[in-house]
Amino acid sequence: MSGAIDPITLEVLRHALLGIAEEMNANLVRTAYSPNIKERRDCSSALFDPQGRMIAQAESIPVHLGAMPFSVKEAITRFSDLGSGDTVVLNDPFSGGAHLPDLTFVTPIVHDGRLVALAANRAHHADIGGIAPGSVSGEATEIFQEGLRIPPVRLWRGGELDEGLLSVILANVRTPRERRGDLRAQRAANETGRRRILELVARLGSARFAAATEEILAYSERRMAAAIEAIPDGSYAFSDVLDGDGISPDPIRIAAVVRVAGARLTVDFSGTDPQVAGPVNAVFAVTASAAYYTIRAFTDPDIPPNDGCYRPIEVIAPAGTIVNAQPPAAVVGGNLETSQRIVDVLVGALDRALPGRGIAACQGTMNNVTLGGIDPRSGEPYTLYETIAGGAGAGPSWDGADGVHTHMTNTLNTPIEALEGAYPLRVTRYELRADTGGVGRHRGGLGIRRDLTAIGHTARVSLLGDRRRTAPYGAAGGMAGAVGEDLLILPDGRARRLPGKGSVLLEPGATLSVRTPGGGGYGPPAERDPEAVRRDVREGRVSPPRGTAGDRRGGTETVDQASDSRLRGADAGA
Repeated sequence: MSGAIDPITLEVLRHALLGIAEEMNANLVRTAYSPNIKERRDCSSALFDPQGRMIAQAESIPVHLGAMPFSVKEAITRFSDLGSGDTVVLNDPFSGGAHLPDLTFVTPIVHDGRLVALAANRAHHADIGGIAPGSVSGEATEIFQEGLRIPPVRLWRGGELDEGLLSVILANVRTPRERRGDLRAQRAANETGRRRILELVARLGSARFAAATEEILAYSERRMAAAIEAIPDGSYAFSDVLDGDGISPDPIRIAAVVRVAGARLTVDFSGTDPQVAGPVNAVFAVTASAAYYTIRAFTDPDIPPNDGCYRPIEVIAPAGTIVNAQPPAAVVGGNLETSQRIVDVLVGALDRALPGRGIAACQGTMNNVTLGGIDPRSGEPYTLYETIAGGAGAGPSWDGADGVHTHMTNTLNTPIEALEGAYPLRVTRYELRADTGGVGRHRGGLGIRRDLTAIGHTARVSLLGDRRRTAPYGAAGGMAGAVGEDLLILPDGRARRLPGKGSVLLEPGATLSVRTPGGGGYGPPAERDPEAVRRDVREGRVSPPRGTAGDRRGGTETVDQASDSRLRGADAGA
């Protein structure tokens, strides 16, 4: 152990750091303007040492937290003279970011003229410019179409806001007032972290604080190394596909080999398909984040997540592939969709290393929906962004959860009251989808149906989802979950299937119906407890046999396979 720091002091400090990160995130949520951050909590906060190594994180969004260290290291590499009152902002995926809507703030924490730590947070902004309202387009083919790209720059210097830089940012977004409020909330969150860290350093002294954080990282490294050492040495391979990239209907293969040798684990994505024209390319930071999340979940989720936790792990992702895209690739969906498929692949591979510890595939998509238009109540532009939950995969001794966000997203839904109050939209249907969970000894979780109707205006809708053709796999003999689908329902009740990646105009009175995938089942279906089957029917999770009392299957929609070229794509007619 470093110096004279006793184990109790270390544990108290570790939890204090965790508490600071959680308080940062709570303040970000509390002071944000947009429903996406305030209601859905699409944000994350963490603390770093002067070398840019993460020392503590709030338990929030996995895809943010595994990738955020890349942003922090880019910021301190770009600015070696960061001082008190400075704050760096960035979102460039090719300079430490993940995708353009995620803006990262990095604030140095200085004590007695020396850098002792850094506070950082990442928040998903509901618009950052680009070709589509909400900046999440399934049709982009290069990053320049996806929004304003910000390399690491000082937005605050010595406590003074750079009003010129802020004006450039706000001039490139559709909702400048909301963006200004969310940016200030991010700054306030980092200020919370700065004040709390300085209080800790004042009590411990900077040298003792540095020694203690070093030992915390070493502790996590030891635990992860021990957890990996418990996995049998060997190579374990698995692959899965994305439905397509929104431009081409061809499936996109993601392949991984997990190699375990003693206390070291390597994830090798050689054999994965090259980067594509559409916006599902992932940068390396996203791929590493998905790998770190899955390995920690599979080994010991109680290992404190920090830089030390990930030292025994190596990620190999060949440049120019879907998991390590190079500029000027469109990448907004890499963070959202490809990250989910990477997890599905690694869960499959690790289950071969540790049979019986894995789960069936969860829904495998974030079902990204963005809408934008002019609010007839105010005459001002608005943008809505949300991800929609689906079914979780079943496990060795449990059914999958219904209607939850899984794996790389950990957000909430937008409450109906908040959504209808903020936007000229109405939620006309919001329910679980019966019969969508994969059958097995343990049933997969159910997907969701969420219908949004435009009120008094025309909105542009962008969809970026997956698992519309390739179903979430079952495990140990369980069946796959149901695929998702997206419909445009016209005021007269006629419905047209939409591609899972694309855009469409939503006329007044028309409805967007997003129906999300279910989770895969686990174990042979014949082994399911008969009483559990009867309970599924009673609670509406499974429809009764057709023609029996209580059979609720059917509907009034007439689905038109639409000749409109805008609706034909990888998922049309799926």
